Amino acid sequence: MTNVSGETLRRRPAQRRSLERVERMLDECARLLDEQGYEALTTKEVAKRAEVPIGTFYQFFPDKQGLVRALALRNLDAFLDRITARLATAELSHWTDVVDLAIDEFVGMKRTTPGFAVVDFGEVLAAPGGPVLRGTERMLDAALENNVVVADRLRSLTIERAGAPAGPNLDRALLVAVEAADTVLKLAFRADRDGDPDLIAECKHLVRRYLSDHLP
Repeated sequence: MTNVSGETLRRRPAQRRSLERVERMLDECARLLDEQGYEALTTKEVAKRAEVPIGTFYQFFPDKQGLVRALALRNLDAFLDRITARLATAELSHWTDVVDLAIDEFVGMKRTTPGFAVVDFGEVLAAPGGPVLRGTERMLDAALENNVVVADRLRSLTIERAGAPAGPNLDRALLVAVEAADTVLKLAFRADRDGDPDLIAECKHLVRRYLSDHLP
């Protein structure tokens, strides 16, 4: 079971039953996003589908935006867990293999993870590939844009695999790489519901070539 940060919740679930209820609400939120989209999503329907009283919903989430924020954080944790698991078993000959692996995992989640096509790591899309709904650019952190948070979480994996020195130059390079990949992958999923394979390949090429100027 994926842990949801206590900072996203009104109250941290202390008992297994409460944890299971929170996870069910997140699961149903994801399914409803696929079925209806963000605008039609309601806290009442999420509670009904998760089989919890509406009062229980508001014990843990302030509103539907708080629920979606928690889902985005769960998605990011799951993405990083998938990368970590792959890195533990994959035979990688170069840091560029990590780029390909990360993009492949993201694409895999876009194709198979409920709700991920609408809300991946914070931004809420009106449809797969975009456009982004206004006011959702800082869903993961009130002070930081979503991609800044994603780049920060990816930094340790990059440093460990590439042996690059930490510092503002690497931070900036990772942010640019994440922003570029985000834009091209949105294009790929606008062109094809499952992600245009040629555009996904171009995304990998773009990020590898750009980071080659910043990583050994």
